[in-house]
Amino acid sequence: MIELKTFLDKHDIPYMENACMAGYTSFRTGGNASLLILPDSMEKILALLREQLSDYIVLGSCSNILVSDEGVKTPVILLQNNFSDIYMEDGKIHALAGARLSTLANFAISHSLRGLEFAGGIPGSVGGGVFMNAGAYGGELKDCIKEVHAADLKGELHVFNNEECDFSYRHSRFSQGDLIVLKAVFSLEEGIASESAEILRELNRRRKEKQPLEYPSAGSTFKRPAGYYAGALIESSGLKGTKIGGAEVSEKHAGFIINSGDATSRDIYELIKYVQKVVYEKHGVKMEPEVRFIGDFE
Repeated sequence: MIELKTFLDKHDIPYMENACMAGYTSFRTGGNASLLILPDSMEKILALLREQLSDYIVLGSCSNILVSDEGVKTPVILLQNNFSDIYMEDGKIHALAGARLSTLANFAISHSLRGLEFAGGIPGSVGGGVFMNAGAYGGELKDCIKEVHAADLKGELHVFNNEECDFSYRHSRFSQGDLIVLKAVFSLEEGIASESAEILRELNRRRKEKQPLEYPSAGSTFKRPAGYYAGALIESSGLKGTKIGGAEVSEKHAGFIINSGDATSRDIYELIKYVQKVVYEKHGVKMEPEVRFIGDFE
């Protein structure tokens, strides 16, 4: 760790020690990261990877993760506001991995480009969105991505066209963990800004009406099982309002597990496991979490 910090200082890469992850995650839970690294350029990220760290974790907006209450001993490379530029080049939108999808959608609208309105309310970043092919209201990122720039674990940069990204439902080739998304390039159709803005407002109105946006959560907790809807399965299992500590299956939308005020990561984890158990007992369906678990939960 001392050698790593020396490297970070030498290359002017910002970092924090014993950083509380609850301040970075959408669940607002989690212990400390022993070392939180905040690179602010692609060159610094590649230089860091070329150091061939024996172990590290790369995180983005932290909107679909649950960090252990015991924290993370492994160095965490965080790509949030420190790595979030969005710009136009050759008629395409270039967005770095830490840019929020909501910011990206509004950027597209401001340039009279349509096709990303569905992403305006997704609580995630470009990197995480590409990683899991984020989608909502019938749209998915795969529909408008031209190419993705990603680094391998040795710090070499690669460019993948849309087909090479192997997109499918909540999956991409980047889900395998051997590539780190650094930038996505979006190709969109010309539109009318006022019309796109109205579509975005309407989708966000529907989200606010149906989803518990007033509470910390990771969005939809479970992937949609083939042939079913996760929220409907959970509700029909009688689990709406079920609590473990400060974690709760939302009364507003059963597909969301929320932090109702004082939840720990352990509370949320145990409630996820309980929901999986009950739904399987009642319906024989295995619920797969969209949430990624970071740290020790066993």
